[in-house]
Amino acid sequence: MDQLETISEEIRRHFEEVNAARDQAYQRSRELVSLCSRAIRAVHRAEWGPAATLMTEAQAAAHQLIAGVSAYPDLYHAGYTQDSLKEYVEAYLTYAIIRELPWPTPTELGVEYNTWLNGLAEATTELRRTILDLIRHGHSNEVERLLTVMEEVYSILVVMDFNDAITGGLRRRTDAVRAVLERTRADVTTSLRQAELEKALARLEERLRDEG
Repeated sequence: MDQLETISEEIRRHFEEVNAARDQAYQRSRELVSLCSRAIRAVHRAEWGPAATLMTEAQAAAHQLIAGVSAYPDLYHAGYTQDSLKEYVEAYLTYAIIRELPWPTPTELGVEYNTWLNGLAEATTELRRTILDLIRHGHSNEVERLLTVMEEVYSILVVMDFNDAITGGLRRRTDAVRAVLERTRADVTTSLRQAELEKALARLEERLRDEG
């Protein structure tokens, strides 16, 4: 019976450690998601200073989260942990794409490949909002650049045709990217045609004034 007591006490201590790590990871995951959401909002508002600050805070929070669960694979791969790290990737890639900066790699962000790809997919859908904001002020080269990024990302994601257990549900997010891309392409096409029409009308008005 003494041996049973010893073994059960060891197991109990381990469970207590795991439970404490789980509670801490859950709280840190929520904090990381909040930081990333605020960072993306700042990016869309072109508030680059606050965005950069929030990105730095998010990076520190992500590193802290990963360190806290590194000894517990089940917690590291838990849905709330990987979802928050996906948000972290999304924020960093959204910032990098819109600011035309080098894209951070999975290794640089310290995340799994499938987490990085899922974050990339969600960052790509975020570009639609920026494009719509831009075309309100008329068609531009920046609109074309961001649309091209969306198209190139989709062309990469669509060939990652592996089981969801490997990709972390990437297929569903790839389908979402395709739907957003199609709507955005239609909006950009309409914007381009409107811009061309306005230019044609301006030329016509100028010619009529000259003839008058």
